[in-house]
Amino acid sequence: MTSSSDRSPAVDVLSTRTYEIRTYGCQMNVHDSERLAGLLEDAGYVRAPEDSDGEADVVVFNTCAVRENADNKLYGNLGHLAPKKASRPGMQIAVGGCLAQKDRDTIVKRAPWVDVVFGTHNIGKLPVLLERARVQEEAQVEIAESLEAFPSTLPTRRESAYAAWVSISVGCNNTCTFCIVPALRGKEKDRRPGDILAEIEALVAEGVSEVTLLGQNVNAYGSDIGDREAFSKLLRACGTIDGLERVRFTSPHPRDFTDDVIAAMAETPNVMPQLHMPLQSGSDPVLKAMRRSYRQERFLGIIEKVRAAIPHAAISTDIIVGFPGETEEDFQQTLHVVREARFAQAFTFQYSKRPGTPAADMDGQIPKKVVQERYERLVALQEEISWEENKKQVGRTLELMVAEGEGRKDDTTHRLSGRAPDNRLVHFTKPGQEVRPGDVVTVEVTYAAPHHLLAEGPVLGVRRTRAGDAWEKRAAEKAAKPAGVLLGLPKVGVPEPLPAVTGGCAVD
Repeated sequence: MTSSSDRSPAVDVLSTRTYEIRTYGCQMNVHDSERLAGLLEDAGYVRAPEDSDGEADVVVFNTCAVRENADNKLYGNLGHLAPKKASRPGMQIAVGGCLAQKDRDTIVKRAPWVDVVFGTHNIGKLPVLLERARVQEEAQVEIAESLEAFPSTLPTRRESAYAAWVSISVGCNNTCTFCIVPALRGKEKDRRPGDILAEIEALVAEGVSEVTLLGQNVNAYGSDIGDREAFSKLLRACGTIDGLERVRFTSPHPRDFTDDVIAAMAETPNVMPQLHMPLQSGSDPVLKAMRRSYRQERFLGIIEKVRAAIPHAAISTDIIVGFPGETEEDFQQTLHVVREARFAQAFTFQYSKRPGTPAADMDGQIPKKVVQERYERLVALQEEISWEENKKQVGRTLELMVAEGEGRKDDTTHRLSGRAPDNRLVHFTKPGQEVRPGDVVTVEVTYAAPHHLLAEGPVLGVRRTRAGDAWEKRAAEKAAKPAGVLLGLPKVGVPEPLPAVTGGCAVD
């Protein structure tokens, strides 16, 4: 704890205070930040404009601990805010997420101007802890050792009106030597299927037409409730929800990817032909050292079965280069799997030590120069394959869900952007009639690049949707909402779009 002399003096606050949340790490953190936003807005805060740069009354860091320099990044950002906080009585800073769970009291010792530190298991306490810190003029550090309540029971400010994350489990039972997440988020806890489906039905009633089922090891769902086929049953149940057009999930583990899941994907029309399947390495010795409970043959067998059942599936992956002890032959095996699997996309990472993981203390740490050279070869190969696979899409007619904020050059190119069923990003010519995020357009692909497709001809069809209506309603409410501000801050801006699905907890 810090003394009151280390902290900004408490002041009387007006009825409205602004907040900013900075999120690092995986999709679990992104969704947790939606809950933090919901909690703060439920407590009367309003979102600060996107360009506030630390000028909000409350700045929350939702941290990640899976990269070697995660703490340096956090303390650098906290240091940047220190003079702002010193000059603004009443400003508060909170730190949550995996790094907070891991470092606990260290944070307020290194950054005594921080007001609140909370963990992954008690995000629901943030508003109470902020108020307690304000009244007591003392840092509040509260780290729960286990989950107090499933996070989906908390208020949520969803970033998208038409697409939503839905957590089906938290925690992980795996012991991968490069990953610290199980130690920070705990053992897997599954939600009851009825609770999950009720949340999805409520979202659809609000206008959401796409959901992504989320779990640290999503297809292990059922291990906590004693049903090995629970995940495939959940996918099929999603197919019965009227108005739910697209279902995705991330991130699965090859160990738990069973034939009943493949069948459910193939036979449930609204489950999209997309699969993110983390490889990490193509070498059996490296996979063993990573404590990944599959080998190359098993992984490629899954890919073969998925392609046989779902011919147009786009498969992506995560790969770590330079794991301790990786030889050139090991790396060649990874390149072999990449050539055989022909991933549409790969999230590739140079191994970095995760403090607190077994791999951080392993012999055979690879020199940075060698890791960099291997990484560049892998990226070059995957870029070539991604482009070749995207070229196969030219001439296809696709239905796109129009996206918000996905095309950085859309304004200058007079295009819009959307996601195909397999989650490929497609930029298309702006039609004469209005289309809104969440609406669906039909286009013909005319050009392929490694990371996107173009549909340069006229749009073949536009379908206005309830999801588009929901987006329009939210936009109208934001435009009409008066600015609830302090210190002359402008009104809350348009929210960020729902991020595209990427890799799992090994991704920064």
